[in-house]
Amino acid sequence: MNRQYGCDIAVIGGGIGGCAAALAAAEAGMRIVLTEETDWIGGQFTSQAVPADEHRWIEQFGSTRKYREFRNRVRGYYKANYPLTAEAMRSDRFNPGTASVSRLSCDPRVALSVLQDMLAPHIHAGRITLLLNVRPTAADTDGDTVRSVTLEHTLSGERIVVEARYVLDATECGDLLPLTGTEYVTGAESRRDTGEPHALEGKPEPLDIQSVTWCFALDYREGEVHTIEKPKAYEFWRSYQAPFQRDRMFSWTPLKTNEAVKRFSLFPEAEAFSLWDYRRIADRSQFALGTFDSDLTLVNWPQNDYWLGNVYEVPEEVRQRHLEGAKQLSLSLLYWLQTEAPRPDGGNGYPGLRLRGDVTGTADGLAKAPYIRESRRIRAEFTVKEQHISPKVRGANGAEPFVDSVGIGSYRIDLHPTTGGREGFYIPSLPFQIPLGSLIPVRMDNLLPACKNIGVTHLTNGCYRLHPVEWNIGEAAGALAAYCLLRGVSPRQVRRDPARLADFQSALVQRGVELAWPVMGPV
Repeated sequence: MNRQYGCDIAVIGGGIGGCAAALAAAEAGMRIVLTEETDWIGGQFTSQAVPADEHRWIEQFGSTRKYREFRNRVRGYYKANYPLTAEAMRSDRFNPGTASVSRLSCDPRVALSVLQDMLAPHIHAGRITLLLNVRPTAADTDGDTVRSVTLEHTLSGERIVVEARYVLDATECGDLLPLTGTEYVTGAESRRDTGEPHALEGKPEPLDIQSVTWCFALDYREGEVHTIEKPKAYEFWRSYQAPFQRDRMFSWTPLKTNEAVKRFSLFPEAEAFSLWDYRRIADRSQFALGTFDSDLTLVNWPQNDYWLGNVYEVPEEVRQRHLEGAKQLSLSLLYWLQTEAPRPDGGNGYPGLRLRGDVTGTADGLAKAPYIRESRRIRAEFTVKEQHISPKVRGANGAEPFVDSVGIGSYRIDLHPTTGGREGFYIPSLPFQIPLGSLIPVRMDNLLPACKNIGVTHLTNGCYRLHPVEWNIGEAAGALAAYCLLRGVSPRQVRRDPARLADFQSALVQRGVELAWPVMGPV
């Protein structure tokens, strides 16, 4: 017998966008069912083990008030529960790991605790029903309306049916889009179709998707041996070199070590760049003496990007093969670091590197889920393209202004190597807005994207996929669904009616959602 739930809004996917959507809708008085495929909400922050990628103004502006509350709560959690140095305790910009990639690099378990605390009042009041370890397998639709979503419990196989007036797809890969028949795109568009300067020449390639990464946590214990069992695919990965790896730039060979600090640097000519520091989540010098025996770092490096195949838009057996391939790559990188990485003293390997499955909450030591950079994307009423945010195209005018803005974000267009065999690249971009039109499907009336699956392209996904932007997307989607239910209107009507649009944007501003940037330069 199936379990059944009825609610105002079903948020399918408990990552960053899903949590933000559920909070916004619950604060508007809606009844929500929030689901998550793993047993950890939080997505990139937690189950995928990726510290926040943020723009350089994040401490002053450029995020929603709720996202800033999350960041403040993370810092408060450390100050309330960890013995910090006096300097760290005084700092209002305390960064637990002093990571070079992030101004707030925290332990996944801390992010999980904070998100659970933020949801707790609504869960305890019955406004949010949280279902863990469930994934969507089917949907019932009636024309342009989604009636219900069927979920399967990943451990028991139990079927669960959720009926809702609005359904938000906050899954990491846009899994509801094919299940509901919602029009969507994948992969790389052609220049002919989008007019983007850096789009593909010739035909689009729907299966040319950014690589995924299976992250893991490490510490380092000098004089100890924590070498893992040799991965079964080690010899393959040890000798593998993609055609685009000129001089093995992204291979393991150039990984250099610094004897003084036992850290790892990527490029021979740039010893100062430390991969150990890159996504470090605990810098022990900021904690009271003896709190940590070692720093802690999360490994999401160029060396463990997996691009040999896709984990969606393929048969299940192919998906599983590539998920296992991504795991094998990460384990092989670790084994190489433990056994073969060249040391300045002439030796090889750092057996003191220890896999920290307690940090990621898993038995195998890897993250609970792979880091997904690129999702299926809805065919939207409006699609953000490179020319809307490119400084080369826009000049000194700033990014394209959107009258229907529901938020802002900023990051360079960051494309990692793709499953089509293309090398990744960075393109400068301008601080941008999130147009409401990119959240509205061309046909479906009560399904909204709440993650990386909005109306963007393969290229612009590269800057709309980061933590604060995903939070803003989810928060806007949750607020929009609630607004429409309370007023008996559709998202399309909100966008097309200037008075309703202004009213909704005013409600967002009251929530602390920033709709426009001050005058900014490119990043």
